[in-house]
Amino acid sequence: MFSIIEEFIKKESSSGIILIVITLLALVLQNSALTTDTYSHFLHIPVQISIGDFGIAKPLFLWVNDGLMAIFFFLIGLEVKREVLEGELSTKSQIALPAIAALGGMIMPALLFTFFNHKDAFSMNGWAIPTATDIAFALGILSLLGKRIPSSLKIFLMALAIIDDLGAIVIIALFYTSDLSLISILVAFASIVILGFMNKMNVIKKAAYILVGIVLWISVLKSGVHATIAGVVLAFCIPLYSKNETGKRFSILKEMEHDLHYWVAFLILPLFAFVNAGVDFKDISASALFSDVSVGIMLGLFLGKQVGVFGFSVLAIKLGFASLPTGSNFKQLYGVAILTGIGFTMSLFVNTLAFNDTDVFHYADKLAILLGSFFSGVIGYFYLRNIPQKPYDTLS
Repeated sequence: MFSIIEEFIKKESSSGIILIVITLLALVLQNSALTTDTYSHFLHIPVQISIGDFGIAKPLFLWVNDGLMAIFFFLIGLEVKREVLEGELSTKSQIALPAIAALGGMIMPALLFTFFNHKDAFSMNGWAIPTATDIAFALGILSLLGKRIPSSLKIFLMALAIIDDLGAIVIIALFYTSDLSLISILVAFASIVILGFMNKMNVIKKAAYILVGIVLWISVLKSGVHATIAGVVLAFCIPLYSKNETGKRFSILKEMEHDLHYWVAFLILPLFAFVNAGVDFKDISASALFSDVSVGIMLGLFLGKQVGVFGFSVLAIKLGFASLPTGSNFKQLYGVAILTGIGFTMSLFVNTLAFNDTDVFHYADKLAILLGSFFSGVIGYFYLRNIPQKPYDTLS
């Protein structure tokens, strides 16, 4: 089990470094007089897939946000199912601390954002933006600290981020859904029934699940529910263990998870960052950067996440619902809580849903995400690097 976790963390760490480079590239291209138009044209390349009279036509950046991110959420769904059934979330004692911490890490940033924006209905669409944690960046920074941080805290952060992503999925399904199409919903429901039947009948062909999954994705896309939800639903229908023709037990889920990790870490997430992180600094004024929306996002990520994660964690530990990760102390736990304020890709994704891919805030909202994530990462890293490593039982 620990080899799987170490492999996971290693991939996420490498992905975090790539995401930094890709983000800087997008910022340079967007703000260079020579490449601004090229970057914009790239984002809006028309891409159409059609069969007969049926077709889907979208600009490239929407194919990334609606299509490739569905694959990302499919991977998240696979990870959640495996962890719940036999991994770090399979018992009450294991799930208690990261689950309670994740809950606090969603509630406090949302409350902070609401405090600044409750008077404006449109701005309030962004309440969920600072509730997310970018697992690749957070684990990437934590891994830079090497043995200074116990592996139990890395596992805690990984579990927290996975639960955080699950919370984001629920939020997207409940709060970022447009007008619904009954026919498309019925097709999606039929696809889910078929997937469940395939699971029950021990179907072991990956291609069969993928084929029905594509139908599910298209129907969800056309239904008004965000298409990424299809990825999670499909993942939950993949069997953890099956038996082949010879009776040998194997895991389709783990095979898919392993195969997808590299594609997600080194292609899908970097491509998502490239098409969404290109903030145009030219039109951002000081008043826009310090508007209620921007301040709500920045403080939600940097302050709300750490207060929520650490505060709820301490409360859970003091009340006896959970215990500190093995070999760690409260000061280290607080440092990890700071790192959860790295929202980046997940926050950018929720931002596109909240404000319908418009630039109504002239990129100030996206810059707020980058700044909140940047300060969380830098301050979290240097804080953890300079605190004692000896375990403590108290907050002193």
